[in-house]
Amino acid sequence: MRSILYLLIAMAVMSLAFWAYRENYRTQDALNEMEAVQRDISGLREQLVVLRAEWAYLNRPARLRELVALNADKLNLAPITSDQFVDSAKIDYPPPPVQYPPRRPENFVPPTEGAITDDDLTPSEQEAQ
Repeated sequence: MRSILYLLIAMAVMSLAFWAYRENYRTQDALNEMEAVQRDISGLREQLVVLRAEWAYLNRPARLRELVALNADKLNLAPITSDQFVDSAKIDYPPPPVQYPPRRPENFVPPTEGAITDDDLTPSEQEAQ
């Protein structure tokens, strides 16, 4: 009976050792992958710094003025004047969205085919009615 117990304990120890071995390699793979991602992030941050520096260099006001002066005749640019601005009351804003569809009146009767509606009449005929 003891030999069976020793055999079971030995198999349990071997299975736990195999599990620990597998987990160790999984952990090493995860750490290696994390290091690779960290390297990618740092490389992308360096690229971002370079791109921001290039953007700032290309958007220098002196350079832009020079480009405008060189291409003014092609672009038909003119200085901004005060008459180009409009009061906000004159801006045609879109209507607010309808939350609920309008309800039909209780005495609504749908038009029949061939019937003349107000849309078919001219303005003078509408006034005559």
